[in-house]
Amino acid sequence: MNINLGIHSPVEQINDPLFNDKGIQVFIKRDDMIHPLISGNKWRKLKYILLQAQSQNKTHLVTFGGAYSNHLLATAAAAAKFGFNSTGVVRGEQVDNDVLLLCRLHGMKLIFTNRDSYRDKQALFNLHFGDDSNAFFIDEGGASAEGVQGVAELVNELPETYDHIFCACGTGTTAAGIINGLTRVKLDTRFNGIPVLKGGDFLRAEIDKYLNAPSNYDLHTAYHFGGYGKVTPVLINFIKQFVVSTGILIEPVYTGKMLFAIYDMATNNYFKPGSKILAIHTGGLIGLLGMRDKFV
Repeated sequence: MNINLGIHSPVEQINDPLFNDKGIQVFIKRDDMIHPLISGNKWRKLKYILLQAQSQNKTHLVTFGGAYSNHLLATAAAAAKFGFNSTGVVRGEQVDNDVLLLCRLHGMKLIFTNRDSYRDKQALFNLHFGDDSNAFFIDEGGASAEGVQGVAELVNELPETYDHIFCACGTGTTAAGIINGLTRVKLDTRFNGIPVLKGGDFLRAEIDKYLNAPSNYDLHTAYHFGGYGKVTPVLINFIKQFVVSTGILIEPVYTGKMLFAIYDMATNNYFKPGSKILAIHTGGLIGLLGMRDKFV
């Protein structure tokens, strides 16, 4: 089967009086529009992973994530679309929610495991699937050299050159891919990562191990809002206002924090007048379902 998705990821300008006042232009690459469920960086990270599984004649994808994991759902949808079986190993106690329902509807079998066991994913894979010659290990979030390779292709799609590119960071895979893409085409564009985890400086080592060449880039670690999956009323209010004013849906785990950072940095004159800034919308909108009570 041909493993491919058409990339329909336009770049739109975000018009806001703040940006006009500061003399800057801000754009957003709508990777959330690639596919309803295999969206954003999820498809980019899975593309070469699935091709590798296919080349090894593997038919069973096994991956990992939390109970509201966009990666689990994207893998389930990709497995169904491209003819694989799939299993998701879920961190934590057994639960039922909307995301896991969608995983099951796409044929994914679920295994729940305690948080201590979850830390060693390879051991879990070996425990449950060590004797299954058809099983193929996919790390949480698609973190891998193949994932980096897929993300790097994003740079080839850019319609113009930007002074800054911003992206939310969870595992560092997407950041490394974009940086590699910029290096390959020799663009003088500064990459800015927004770690969504507390103490996000550790991501520099995760990013650097996947880089094809040393690179200077920035991690802005003050926008985690308490840590992964954590939010505050300030962030929720920002997201509500952004969606109403732009018509672009975002969520609070990744893209919401990244865009908040851009607005805050613009307010504090971080960007030189005349700068062009590109934000990467990494999809993951299903994550809103796990925080519906925050938006009431």
